[in-house]
Amino acid sequence: MNRKYFFFDIDGTLINGGFGAGAIPESAKEALRLLRENGHFVAIATGRSHAMAEDIRIALGFENMVSDGGNGITIDGVLKGIEPLDKKLCCTLIDECIEKKIPWAVSIDNTKVRYSPDNSFPWAVRKNNYMDTAVIPGLDPRSCDNIYKVYIAGDKSVETTLEALKPLPWCRYNPYYFFVEPCDKAVGIRKMMEYIGGNISDVVVFGDQKNDLTMFSPEWTSIAMGNAIEELKAKADYITSEVGNDGIYNACKHFGWI
Repeated sequence: MNRKYFFFDIDGTLINGGFGAGAIPESAKEALRLLRENGHFVAIATGRSHAMAEDIRIALGFENMVSDGGNGITIDGVLKGIEPLDKKLCCTLIDECIEKKIPWAVSIDNTKVRYSPDNSFPWAVRKNNYMDTAVIPGLDPRSCDNIYKVYIAGDKSVETTLEALKPLPWCRYNPYYFFVEPCDKAVGIRKMMEYIGGNISDVVVFGDQKNDLTMFSPEWTSIAMGNAIEELKAKADYITSEVGNDGIYNACKHFGWI
């Protein structure tokens, strides 16, 4: 059997719940154990920042991870680097937010803290504040060395009012704000494969949500969870059962990987 290179999304794929709130099914743990025992490579592929995913990576026993929506690479437990967003495009977007009085915040380092120029952003998202927000009065994004994510507060109507948003990748996970962040996990997977010298056709990816769409590439095998969005299922090579119904284990058994 050829060595396969597995990349798993976290929420709704490895974990039966959102934003790490659930638990990894025992059957998924067993599948991972057997994959490793059979000599396969296993990794996480997440849109989360490295800082937000590192504890989960360690808790789930993974040595390798594509983070930051494809812009971060961790191999053998060591972070190799994180590519920032296009700073000029981000600053143009923030200028438009300021002009239209839309609260914003930014991630400018590899921590669990985002930064805002005033108190308007944490107030706007007080019902869904999954990470710490620190205020730097009068924060000028142009003074930051790097910008890794931008957070824009508001409902879905805000998305259509921002002209500067169009050239940037973004995703919404809740009603209160959306993330401007890298959304191409396939970029990180290709970098990982180049680094370790694996055959790209031997890659296998598992996912369930919108930010997994770019990860489902014809270059390799793509598996959608039974709980995945219909758009992702339409791109999948195989649809397994739901995460809580032994989805990962069943798919690996189906293909004879375990």
